[in-house]
Amino acid sequence: MSKQLWKPGNMLYPLPAVMVSTADREGNSNILTIAWTGTVCTNPAMVYISVRPERYSYKMIRESGEFVINLTTQKLIHATDYCGVRSGRDTDKWKECRLTPAKAETLRYAPVIAESPVNIECRVVRVDELGSHHMFLAEVTGVQVDDSHLDEKGRFELNKTGLLAYSHGEYMALGKKLGTFGYSVRKKPARKKRKQTGRKK
Repeated sequence: MSKQLWKPGNMLYPLPAVMVSTADREGNSNILTIAWTGTVCTNPAMVYISVRPERYSYKMIRESGEFVINLTTQKLIHATDYCGVRSGRDTDKWKECRLTPAKAETLRYAPVIAESPVNIECRVVRVDELGSHHMFLAEVTGVQVDDSHLDEKGRFELNKTGLLAYSHGEYMALGKKLGTFGYSVRKKPARKKRKQTGRKK
């Protein structure tokens, strides 16, 4: 097997394709689709998003210091793509995508997208101006989940919501489960010996 050396680039895939909702202090809101996002810390819960300064939502996030990461599903694939290729400067993405802005529980300005199964409410703690993108490091202040995805024991069945991923320019549906966290070192249950049966000669 041979390999080629390419110039430096972002080839870390797959990534979550999320819709980020935000608003300025006057109440103007917008949605942008982002794949440059991820978990930073567990305690305190922290995440990041990286945004180009020329994006319409950039100024809103910078001004309000708030945003919401809304997880996307196969049902939301059209809206996910649309909100990534249209600008909020001349398009009402809420109206065009038939999405519903709902109140965040822990934020003052940024709304959540009601149709998303998970809304991660975030408050910016630092902005790193890295280059083409500026990284908003944020603390998670609250998480809303759609209770229609709770099982009979009250557990949230996130992987049954039809989550989307983004890989090398394509949107992908999550595939079948191959294992669970820690399965490679988990002790296998001892096999019960089968009782031998037979008639005496």
